[in-house]
Amino acid sequence: MPEFKNLIPANGAWKQDITNWLQEDIPAFDFGGYVVGSNEKNATLYCKQPGILAGVPFLEEVFNQCGLSYTWLYEEGEYLDPSESSEGKLPVADVRGEAKNLLMAERTALNILSRCSGIATASHNIITLARKAGYQGIIAGTRKTTPGLRRLEKYSMLVGGCDMHRYDLSSMVMLKDNHIWATGSITNAVQDARQVCGFSVKIEVECQSEAEADEAIQAGADIIMLDNFSGVSIRSTARSLKQKWADKKQFLLECSGGLKIDNLPEYLCNDIDIYSTSSIHQGTGVLDFSLKLNH
Repeated sequence: MPEFKNLIPANGAWKQDITNWLQEDIPAFDFGGYVVGSNEKNATLYCKQPGILAGVPFLEEVFNQCGLSYTWLYEEGEYLDPSESSEGKLPVADVRGEAKNLLMAERTALNILSRCSGIATASHNIITLARKAGYQGIIAGTRKTTPGLRRLEKYSMLVGGCDMHRYDLSSMVMLKDNHIWATGSITNAVQDARQVCGFSVKIEVECQSEAEADEAIQAGADIIMLDNFSGVSIRSTARSLKQKWADKKQFLLECSGGLKIDNLPEYLCNDIDIYSTSSIHQGTGVLDFSLKLNH
C-alpha cells in the first residue's frame, strides 16, 4: 500500500525549509553544543499524549541534516497511547549521534512532530465522529493554513484521514462572494473562469442560498459550496438540489462555515458530498513529545 511519505519529493525545495528552521534556532554560536561536546550518545523520542503520529518525513530530514541515525518503533499514522507504558510516556524512536547534534535537532524536530501530530489527531477525531454518525462522504481541511507551514499541515490532514481540499490558488478555482461581486453575477464568474482553467480544473462556487446554487449549477460549476447554512437548512437544501438536478447536471455539494467537532453532527447528511472545516488545522492543539538522552 502506498505511504504518504512518497508524496514528498526526494529532491524537493522543502528541504531548504528544514535548513532554514535549523539556522533560525542557531543563527551564530551553539553554546549548548560546546557544553555537551561531540561524544556519541543514544536518545529516545517519547510521546506523552495519546494521538496520531505524523510528520515523520520532515522529522527525518531534521535528523539527516544533523547527522543522526534513527530507528522508528511505530509507523506514521499509528495511534500512540502513552497509558500503555508504566512510565506514562511511550518510546517512539531511538536516535543516535553526537551529543551536540542530538540537542541541535531536538527543538526543531519536536516542534514539527508536535504540530503535525496535533493536526493528524484532530483530523482523525473528526473523521471518526463522522463515520460513527453514518456519514460516508469527505471531511476536508481548508486553505486557512499557517503561512510557510502549508505543506506540513496539509500532509498531516491526510495522515489523520481527512482530505486536503485545494492546496493553493492554482489547484482549483473557488469563486467566493468577492469574485461574484467583482464580475456582476455567478454566471459571469463561472464563464470567465472556464475560459482560462479549461476542462482539467474544477470550479467551485460559494453560495448563500438555493437560488444561487441553482444559478451556479446551471452555469456549469463542478462543486457547489453551501456556506453558513443552519443544520436544518443544509439538509433540506441539499435534498432539494439533488432531486431537482438529478439526471440533468453533475456536481458535488459542499458544506462549510463554522464547522467544528462539537457541532458537526447536526449538519451531517449524505446528500452533502464534502464537509470542509479549518478546525482540524487552525487553532488545534499539539501532541506532547520529548527527546531524552539515555543515561
